[in-house]
Amino acid sequence: MNTNREELSSIIKEQIRNYKSRIEMSEVGTVILVGDGIARAHGLRNCMASELLEFDDGSYGMAQNLEDETVSIAVLSDTNSIREGTQVRRTGKVLSVPVGEALLGRVVNALGNPIDGKGPIDTKAFRPVESEAPGIIERKSVSVPLQTGIKAIDGMIPIGRGQRELIIGDRQTGKTEIAIDTIINQRNSNVFCIYVAIGQKNSSVAQIANELEAEGAMDYTIIVSASAAESAPLQYIAPYAGCAMAEYFREQGKDVLIVYDDLSKHAVAYRALSLLLRRPPGREAFPGDVFYLHSRLLERAACVAPEYGGGSITALPLIETQAGDVSAYIPTNVISITDGQIFLETELFHAGIMPAINPGISVSRVGGAAQLKGMKKVSGELKLLYSQYRELQSFAQFGSDLDADTKARLALGERIVEVLKQKRNSPVSPGGQVAIIYAVINGYLNSIPVSKIPEYEERLYDKLDREAKDWQKRIEDNHFEEEDIERLKQILDEIK
Repeated sequence: MNTNREELSSIIKEQIRNYKSRIEMSEVGTVILVGDGIARAHGLRNCMASELLEFDDGSYGMAQNLEDETVSIAVLSDTNSIREGTQVRRTGKVLSVPVGEALLGRVVNALGNPIDGKGPIDTKAFRPVESEAPGIIERKSVSVPLQTGIKAIDGMIPIGRGQRELIIGDRQTGKTEIAIDTIINQRNSNVFCIYVAIGQKNSSVAQIANELEAEGAMDYTIIVSASAAESAPLQYIAPYAGCAMAEYFREQGKDVLIVYDDLSKHAVAYRALSLLLRRPPGREAFPGDVFYLHSRLLERAACVAPEYGGGSITALPLIETQAGDVSAYIPTNVISITDGQIFLETELFHAGIMPAINPGISVSRVGGAAQLKGMKKVSGELKLLYSQYRELQSFAQFGSDLDADTKARLALGERIVEVLKQKRNSPVSPGGQVAIIYAVINGYLNSIPVSKIPEYEERLYDKLDREAKDWQKRIEDNHFEEEDIERLKQILDEIK
């Protein structure tokens, strides 16, 4: 008994001897106003801009407006029990999202939490959603093509790895289809893909996920979704979260393709957030920093020089226009930030020309630098001939008396339009694209009726796959010498 007392007293003495008083300090504020996803708190005097704040109910918010006595907080949760008097504490951290290979094949929300019902994501790494874009010294010029598998784009408006190419047009003109087809075409190209859905229906996102799953593209793709049902702060965060995930791969020297679908809804979400925060409205009620909203996002897409780790982020932002008005506020902002745009026209879409690309105002400011040698050689005249055809077509409908040269140009234009038509989820290999564009421009299709061109195309691709795999490999490896042209001519003569 005495022994036990002695042991007990020695343990107590030891604990007293080693006792260190620890005082944990945390700055706590009180919510004085809450509503519409915005909370205003008093007492957080040392709070930082964009700091992550934690409420009593376990939900999080992001500090936005730092005023004299109060802090306005964007609440990052749709289901919360925040009321007046709720306590809110500083975390001392900026908003971060999980990143890493574990996210591939998953659908996550704007905070990186899984929403696909496939269980938790095991990832240890986190990145802040906002980070600085690579500086000029770290960048290198865009030179490696990013093949979309779409003939009209790879031929006339080429996209390179590290480029920012805007896809713009009215709703229901096939903008998302172009982006999804591009993701599907990255199957064997070692390019990771991230699809950010902003303000879309959950059913649409589920449909896209199923489509990518069916094509085997989810293996290298992450979907980040902030649906229309979610609050404006979550829709505002989503593209930055997607970009943080992309930067993780880029820092490892990998190539990434990121699609923002779409930035019009992103700007609207930011406008709603800003008006609720009582920020002064400017043009069309957008806040004064709406240009910076998108420029700081798209500047993070870049091709990094090998001495700084290499890797690239290619951005395909989507913008929805109203009745084809590209001169509206948000479209002009994003056009001036990006390296070119693919303009989709409603009239062409309704005429059955898909993808409905208008070659006149679609442009790639990287140009031939991001094209394979073969494609560069054969498609040099393609855009000019297509644009001339569109011009002649509008005049031809007024006059029945046309000279032989005009008739020949119109006939060639019809065949070019037919060749550039493409169904969804049917990417064409670089070799196939080079072959069919060479055939149409050099008169191999002149004797073939326009209605028979799809059949001719099928036969050409089939022949290339059966008899000219080595030739196709040379095109993909960026070779296109005199002997390659002779071989192509021989293949086209045999089909004819």
